Amino acid sequence: MGLAEESMAAKIVRGEYYHATVKDRPGEAYRLLSQLASSGVNLLAFSAIPVGQDQTQLVLFPSDQMQFLKVVERAGIEITGPKHALLIRGDERLGAIAEIHRKLYDANINVYAASGVTAECGRFGYIVYVKDQDFEAAVRVLEA
Repeated sequence: MGLAEESMAAKIVRGEYYHATVKDRPGEAYRLLSQLASSGVNLLAFSAIPVGQDQTQLVLFPSDQMQFLKVVERAGIEITGPKHALLIRGDERLGAIAEIHRKLYDANINVYAASGVTAECGRFGYIVYVKDQDFEAAVRVLEA
């Protein structure tokens, strides 16, 4: 069975994310993450990306958007968002991520950033970023 013939056993979640820009120093991510955790904010995903010479962008996918917004407002944390991405979870198998990209390619949807990981339990998680104007079409294509 080829990649095109295999069904994609994956769950597509519409993810809303925010980002905060911090100084590129030890402990900056820890300070923000520990503050969120101590306030009961659960994150579905997190990444840190260097932006510029002395800054890092912390990308945060809260599971409860309203709780997250209340906590960051009370703490005076400057954030940007929400923005949208696709959070995809599924059974890890050869070609699973290629199949996701094939479906988006066939629909002429450009992936401008992505990040994924597998777990020893045989599962994968993948975050796919597409342009705002392509977001709904990407959801439809991947849920089909």
